[in-house]
Amino acid sequence: MRTARPPRPGRWLKQHPATGRLSIDRAKVTSEARFDGKYLLAASGPDMSAEDVALGYTNLLEAGRSFRTMKSTLYLRPVCHRLDGRIRAHVLLCWLALLLIRVAERRTGTTWRTIRNELGRIHQITLAGPAGRLQQTTRLTDAQAKLFRDCAVPLPPKMTGLQTPE
Repeated sequence: MRTARPPRPGRWLKQHPATGRLSIDRAKVTSEARFDGKYLLAASGPDMSAEDVALGYTNLLEAGRSFRTMKSTLYLRPVCHRLDGRIRAHVLLCWLALLLIRVAERRTGTTWRTIRNELGRIHQITLAGPAGRLQQTTRLTDAQAKLFRDCAVPLPPKMTGLQTPE
């Protein structure tokens, strides 16, 4: 059985044994101030440059962000696929969706949430009358049209699906 260590004051505090009073350990504060704004990164490859290690950690953060996006934005949840082919297909589709999100974010210089909210305001309605049925898209705002142009996607047609009565 391990004995619990006595509670220790903060890293930069010292307790005087005679009085029990706390005071700031100025020497410790000064020695640790040298590391302010610096990060310690560990790498297993001894021949890796500092730039490669930093890039690896940056990519690791990006990978973590991507997994969070897949879970929240794409709603990737545990799925009860039993066949290997279906599992691979599901993961591949989620990865492709994430790739499209990242491409859209980079081309537009904005977040996916902003893109999704802006483009989510576009609607298509069906008009029906004696001459037939027609599907019409709502008028695009300047911001919506810019998103389409930035992503190199053609603007949706104003009218589609004309059906005349037989």
